[in-house]
Parts: sequence; C-alpha cells; structure tokens
Amino acid sequence: MKDIDVLIEALPYIKKFHNKKILIKYGGHAMIDDEAMSSTARDTVLLKYVGMKPIIVHGGGPEISRSMDKLGKEPEFIGGLRVTDEETMEIIEMVLVGKISTEIVSELIKHDGDAISVSGKDSSLIFAHRKGASKIDGIGGEVDLGLVGEVDCINTDILDMFVENDYIPVISPIGIAEDGTSLNLNADTAAGEVAGAVDAEKLIILTDVPGVLRDPSDPDSLIKQIRISEVPELIEQGILTGGMIPKIETCVRAIENGVKSCHIIDGRKEHSLLFEIFTTNGIGTMIYK
Repeated sequence: MKDIDVLIEALPYIKKFHNKKILIKYGGHAMIDDEAMSSTARDTVLLKYVGMKPIIVHGGGPEISRSMDKLGKEPEFIGGLRVTDEETMEIIEMVLVGKISTEIVSELIKHDGDAISVSGKDSSLIFAHRKGASKIDGIGGEVDLGLVGEVDCINTDILDMFVENDYIPVISPIGIAEDGTSLNLNADTAAGEVAGAVDAEKLIILTDVPGVLRDPSDPDSLIKQIRISEVPELIEQGILTGGMIPKIETCVRAIENGVKSCHIIDGRKEHSLLFEIFTTNGIGTMIYK
C-alpha cells in the first residue's frame, strides 16, 4: 500500500507542473559518478513522461581540469575562478560540448528520452560579452580572467522548437560574443538565465551538499525554505558563504525573472530530483518569493 500512497502524494504535483518547463542544472556528483548520472537521467526522463518539460544545463569543472592535465596544460585559478586563455577555451569547448553533453544525451536516450545536445553558441542561444577586469573577493586590485563571459540575452527560439517537439535540450554553458568568440560561462549563472528566459516553473540545482545548512558541519541543520528577502541577512550572518553565495544569487535573479521557485538539492542522494518535486517535504532548500 505504501507504494500507492507515494503515487497519491505525487498526484497534486503532477497536475500542478503538467506542461511546465523545469530547468535542471546537472553538477557535482550527479555528473562524475556513472551510477548517479544514470539515475539522474532516468529521473529526468520520468519527469518528461508525466507531462513536464525538462531542460538541462550542465557544468564540468573537474572534467575540464582532468582533460587539461592529460593535454599538459596547467589549469590556472585566481580566487577560485578559472583563468581562460584561448587554449583553455578550446579544451573547455571540447570537454563540455564534445564529451559531457553527449554523455548526458546518451544516458537520457538509454532511458527512452529524446534528447539533443546544444551549445550556448548554437543559433546564438546564449549571447554574452567578455567580463573584462573586475574585483574578486580576497584578491587586491582588478583581475581579468580572460575569455570569461557575462550573459546578455538568451535566444529561446531554438529551445522552444526542441521542447515543443518533445526533446530534452542539454545545454553546454558556453556563450557567444558579438564577434563570434566563445566565452566560458558559470554554469549556475547560465542555468538561471535560461530558466528565466524560458519562463520555467522551477530551477533545480544539483550539488554535493544537502542544501543550505545553518551549520555546515551538521547535515541536520538544513534550512528548508528561504524567501529571497531573507538572503542579504543570511549572507550577513555568515550562513551563506563561499560557493553557495553565487548559487543563491542565481536563484534570486531567476525568481526576479519569473521563475516560481528554485531548489538547491543533493545530487548524491538517489532520486533527490523526484523527492524534491513530488513530495510535500522535499529534500533540499527551496528559494521563493
């Protein structure tokens, strides 16, 4: 009977999100571990078959660094941010578009989900400009990270075409500048911008932490819900720190652009995606207006 209860609990959410776009940002463990990747892909296909319209944006930091090592290119970071010269940009494109995107597509197809790999350059999907020199926390003076971009606009036509024809688009976070140059984009930021542009119901960011924790050393101190108005205070209190700040800022911006709710969830937990969407309690941290 318990199995039936699970379905009954899911029904209102299946109804509520029917025909809605759900933007899922694949990152962390959900991409490195083969079993987790397969499970996440299967759950994404399930969303599609119950009537939702999933769109995926993926990252690829660790894989990029590994490929650079293999090719004898030393990765360079300033304040935790990757410096991107032309050679690095070529490797980034090769890894994100040529390897990771196609691997995700293969997994989705294995579970009978029609999927297609799209780079942010295709059809000028993600139009961006070079960030140029800017201040980085903890680093004195301004720093130029090279071919790193900031998103100007999203050309949703190509995504609409795929989604309307029942494909799951898998997007590599590479921007195209006015002169055709490829630009390295932060995957979380790209996911948030795409979510806002396609009018997604939800943005779900898969990470390697349970969500936002009051105490980082205590997994039971999960904050289940955060209103965007509470974010500045949480930063001030030091509860939001480090890599969580850009993730939360991405969520805030997505919500300001019309996304109904954002979720930061643990991609290491099996079926975390389904728990977050289909159960009353959810599993991670939900950010909302």
